[in-house]
Amino acid sequence: MATEALKAAAFDLSPEPALVVDHDGGLVAVNEAAEALFGHGLSLLARGRFRAALPPGSVLVSLLDRAVFEGCLVREHGVEVNLFGQPPFEADGAAVPLGDGSVLLTLHVKGVLGVDRSADAAGLRSVVGLGKMLAHEIKNPLAGIRGAAQLLKTGASAVDQPLAQLIVDETDRIRRLVDRMEAFSEQAPTMREPVNIHQVLDRVRALVANGVADGLTLKESYDPSLPPVWGDEDHLIQIFLNLMKNAAEAAHMRGDDRGVLSIHTAWRPGVRVRGADGKATSGAPIEVRVIDNGPGVPATLRDHLFQPFVTTKSNGTGLGLALVTKLVTAHGGLIDFESEPGRTVFRVLLPVAPEAASGDVRA
Repeated sequence: MATEALKAAAFDLSPEPALVVDHDGGLVAVNEAAEALFGHGLSLLARGRFRAALPPGSVLVSLLDRAVFEGCLVREHGVEVNLFGQPPFEADGAAVPLGDGSVLLTLHVKGVLGVDRSADAAGLRSVVGLGKMLAHEIKNPLAGIRGAAQLLKTGASAVDQPLAQLIVDETDRIRRLVDRMEAFSEQAPTMREPVNIHQVLDRVRALVANGVADGLTLKESYDPSLPPVWGDEDHLIQIFLNLMKNAAEAAHMRGDDRGVLSIHTAWRPGVRVRGADGKATSGAPIEVRVIDNGPGVPATLRDHLFQPFVTTKSNGTGLGLALVTKLVTAHGGLIDFESEPGRTVFRVLLPVAPEAASGDVRA
């Protein structure tokens, strides 16, 4: 039930407009983003059949039919959408069959919802609400279920004890997922101090070296003259731990024991970043690059990789990079990436500590 509730909430709060079309071509569900895009609620949008509202030869009809016929997710780029009396616009469409003859259609709108980063911001705001809801609605009953399972385990037979432990393990797994969702509802760091970025990176390097990066070649190229950054050390560790774990997993995908994970730092004079208040930070930012030689980010995901629920992993939640984006932005920094087969670079720009910036001193 928790999984179904999460899926329903993800549909409702997704920043991307999403619609569910039944086997007869009728519109049976839309999320808030779709209602906002078309300016109407479901009751008005569903008055006519969805397919009937599409012009002859519409690529969206073909997209829906392909999803049903192929039984899997299909995508189409640069689709012209002309629906419900709204001006035509261009979008990337994705359709996936839901198993009962209906299809979930998602639109990544170009030029209407703004550039990618505005969509990312909307997505983060949605996940804030989702995190709060999950924390309130799921955590308390989970604790009760876990406690009851532990009691059952103490009096269970040897045959039944593994089943009781399975309940404990699964409730722990759901709790960890909820904790990650709840992280989005945390406030931006209010206690900041000068932080040695190389100490942060060395600590994260040690963590991944003995775990997910085992078997990879680890390289680093540090500028020893960098001043301290202005931030929260724990959050900075979380940022780069996520990025390095992702890079290590990508490098392992080569499958030839030649995976490489590299970390570089540099001073970027003349570059300024903007904080959440829109004001430029003082001083040139520090650049940290995390590089892997894995297969690269799929082209279909690059435009919205930082949005919630977008992932390249079959068992991933799609929350890691969205959380990284939130934390980097809260620090007044920027994150971007470039990717091609054999080389992916994630770049983080962070402001220097005020004392160092005012004197332009690097230590």
